[in-house]
Amino acid sequence: MDLQFRFAIVSDPHIALPHTIWHHPSRFHLVEISIPALEVVFEELAQFDLDFLLLPGDLTQHGEPENHQWLADRLAQLPYPAYVIPGNHDVVEQFATDRSIGLLEFPSYYQKFGYEVLEQPYYTCQVLPGVQLIGLNSNHFDAAGKQIGMGYIDETQMAWLRQVLTQTSEAVVLVMVHHNVIEHLPNQSQNPMGRRYMLKNAAELLALLDEAGVQLLFTGHLHVQDVAQHQNIYEITTGSLVSYPHPYRVLEFQQIGDHRQLQIQSGRVTAVPGWTNLSQTSKEWMGDRSLPFMVRLLTEVPFNLPLAQAEQLAPALRYFWADIADGDACFHFPTFPPEVNQSFKYFSAIDQQGNPAPIDNFAILRL
Repeated sequence: MDLQFRFAIVSDPHIALPHTIWHHPSRFHLVEISIPALEVVFEELAQFDLDFLLLPGDLTQHGEPENHQWLADRLAQLPYPAYVIPGNHDVVEQFATDRSIGLLEFPSYYQKFGYEVLEQPYYTCQVLPGVQLIGLNSNHFDAAGKQIGMGYIDETQMAWLRQVLTQTSEAVVLVMVHHNVIEHLPNQSQNPMGRRYMLKNAAELLALLDEAGVQLLFTGHLHVQDVAQHQNIYEITTGSLVSYPHPYRVLEFQQIGDHRQLQIQSGRVTAVPGWTNLSQTSKEWMGDRSLPFMVRLLTEVPFNLPLAQAEQLAPALRYFWADIADGDACFHFPTFPPEVNQSFKYFSAIDQQGNPAPIDNFAILRL
């Protein structure tokens, strides 16, 4: 069966109507530009003949009902279908509060965008003949309904997924989940700062997907442009629309006979009204808030530096996270101690021989 289709990804848009915006001095993302940036993306996507759009979570600033409603209304105006899943910012607690919706309310806002069964926060649907989408919920809560840091696919959902994968007859299965399943940073699952962006039972999910022959995973949450691989499975994580470099993706899948490939292109929002030099402004915004983050990074595994040494080195890392978010970065800090410099090289987009291997923004994946 020959197949060809084109779709886009917009992740972590953190939609915030102006009257709902609340300020935090250390936040990296610019929710102030969430709506105009989304409109710019929709204008730029109009040049493509898209079959559908994926939004892998963190749709809203912090789960506000009016922000969910605004986005649902706006997505309904698109000339192509859109599909969403909840991120940790969309259902900040299991049950609704006076400020945010609860997990069970989420599907009712997005009935037109995947959730045909309103009683469960995950779904599967045929997006095109021969193409099936599975949208998972990776938010997890304790007995009091408070959100747990790492993502998790609970036993009920995992059993449902196993049944769906057993019964599907579609040629291509796409899976969308908010938390990372494959590591996008060195030893991410072991690092206290990185593992909170990951799925706690990632190994179980990967084994299930691998057994079913699923090759494509789409995630968000980490706010970086990155493509990672585990055996035959690729995970494409897309950076946040409201964080530097304000990216989105356009992807084209093609199957001719036994040959399959996915072509990835990435775009950037570089200006919105009132923010004519958005890229530079946003990078500096992130750099201004990076020092405590970098000090913590240097004092924890794998670096484990004394606090005084970490504070001395941290200013040189002002743009480190911005460069990670941009994708395809290569790092070399010759003034750092050799072992520290070597550890930073592992964050680079390089192959096993140490050569540059850009794949995060533009690539053709042979499946």
